[in-house]
Amino acid sequence: MARRRKQLPETPEPASIETLSHDGRGIARRDGKTTFIDNALPGEEVMFKFTYMRRKFDEGKAVEIVTASPDRVTPPCEHSTLCGGCSLQHMSPEVQVARKEAVLREQLQHFGGLEPEEWLAPLTGPVTGYRSKARLGVKYVEAKGETLVGFREKRNSFIAQLRTCEVLIPDVGHRLSELRTLMHGLESRSRIPQIELAAGDDDVALIIRHLDPLPEADQQALVGFCQNLGWHCYLQPGNESTVHRIWPEGGEQRLYYKHPSAGVELAFHPTDFTQVNADINRKMVPLALDLLDISPEHTVLDLFCGLGNFTIPAAKRAGKVVGVEVSQAMVERGYENARRNGLENLEFHAWDLSQDISGQAWARQAYDRILIDPPRTGALEMVKLMPRLGASKIVYVSCNPATLARDAGELMALGYRLKAAGVMDMFPHTTHVESIAVFEKAKKK
Repeated sequence: MARRRKQLPETPEPASIETLSHDGRGIARRDGKTTFIDNALPGEEVMFKFTYMRRKFDEGKAVEIVTASPDRVTPPCEHSTLCGGCSLQHMSPEVQVARKEAVLREQLQHFGGLEPEEWLAPLTGPVTGYRSKARLGVKYVEAKGETLVGFREKRNSFIAQLRTCEVLIPDVGHRLSELRTLMHGLESRSRIPQIELAAGDDDVALIIRHLDPLPEADQQALVGFCQNLGWHCYLQPGNESTVHRIWPEGGEQRLYYKHPSAGVELAFHPTDFTQVNADINRKMVPLALDLLDISPEHTVLDLFCGLGNFTIPAAKRAGKVVGVEVSQAMVERGYENARRNGLENLEFHAWDLSQDISGQAWARQAYDRILIDPPRTGALEMVKLMPRLGASKIVYVSCNPATLARDAGELMALGYRLKAAGVMDMFPHTTHVESIAVFEKAKKK
């Protein structure tokens, strides 16, 4: 017999917020029990309603701010308390960045008491209109006769009905109502679960995931919508390999972005991995290359190189650059971008960097500089091999401060010093911490 969910109190209750959880919720202690409260900041007195009550902890949502924190601001988005895409819009951007710095400091301290010799100034940019890639859920609700388009709601799987999104680039974020109208008008609206959006510097691509073949009238409606906006229109009837463009017809299926600091332009397919924050990416790449201190006589190794986001600009400074990435498709994209920019001093190799590299020709070379930009799991297997590869300087770009700290501890044990570290605000209004660190081989006494 299924357990019945405990009846939640209807009347709001008071709480004093002591600190912030890792996912951006206020934490209160009430009668010896921890309560996680959305839309609450440390130091605040709030009235909240329970959303879940559990044996070991409770969850709730602040419905009235009795005493506000000086760090509280008016959220830029009208849907901030409903939509799960952001968790910190009610906190000032400057305090968000300071909090991310504190998280990085705590993680470095936790893994071996590490402290960089220098803390880099935070890399910041616009806090709205920054996101150039996203997946939006689509749901036709027959009982209500409406179609929802948006991100998931906070703490559940329902799709939030959004009129606008202030973190998406305005060309997309301010057209969510138009997208909803478009989806609702399709005969196949109940069989479309997702829209993926990708933007380059000049163009936007719309990828429609559909579970059944689309009628001709639906395809024409999608094409007409994209034609009016100058967007590219793609369909996805199955897995990612089935993505294909139906507008514009013919030609190269690419979007583009530039790195002005290096004078290069990179092409990508809308489904390729690219950084979602173009402004921070344009600042992050030259920062990483400056920290590497690359000269024309240097050979550089770029691990987890993707389509060449760092590799191509690095090749404008170095004598030779070698990029390694698990995906053969990304290796091909890397060479495509090398040709596009007239660069011949590059090699790209496909290899799973969590596996043994001893049989790989690129792994038997010596390198002066190494750049690592791994996934959230980090790069422990590769970090252990750094002495063999010979680089005197390593720059590590991280999307997870815990695995960066773990790998930093390993590098320190292998004879490197943590020269500098800092955060990059790639995802404003979220708790995601992007960071960068530079390591130098310690000189023998």
